[in-house]
Amino acid sequence: MAGFDLSMDTEIRWHGRGGQGVVTASEILAGAVIEENKYVKAFPEFGPERMGAPIRAFTRISDEPIRVHTQIYEPDVVVVIDGTLIGKVDVARGLKKGGIILANYSETPQDLQKALGTDAECHTLNATKISMEEIGRPVANTAMLGALIKLRKVVSYDVLESQITKRFSGKLSEKVIKANVSALKRAFNEVV
Repeated sequence: MAGFDLSMDTEIRWHGRGGQGVVTASEILAGAVIEENKYVKAFPEFGPERMGAPIRAFTRISDEPIRVHTQIYEPDVVVVIDGTLIGKVDVARGLKKGGIILANYSETPQDLQKALGTDAECHTLNATKISMEEIGRPVANTAMLGALIKLRKVVSYDVLESQITKRFSGKLSEKVIKANVSALKRAFNEVV
């Protein structure tokens, strides 16, 4: 069911490691959702973990006000920003029937299904490679956002690109912002 348009709630659970931009990706998506006049809640789950420790973030999107204030136990979409978590963290746990898993993973979607022991719809993207080639650093969050919105049209591409530019303006150089937008676009076009 990849590519369906949002007309009901969508719950996304993000997996990654501290310092990889997992929370930033969730917040950028939330900002884009707000720009499209939808409701959103985006929040991380982490404690005093150190850089590199596994973390999760959550994004809940709806056309109606959101009254649920808990983490997401049964996501529609799971986004794995760090492929090294495959086999170490049960990322498929609680995935709704008909849900999808999108992973920063250099192998095929079938290889991902096998590694996870699931028959869920899986999509892969070597976002680390894209990030290294476009940004010069292995920070795959903007690339994963591009792949996500290709698979689930929760926001338009143009609004997400604009949100990335706004989020990073004044924090990153114009060159780095453009590199992030290039990673976003490549991932949108290359996800399988």
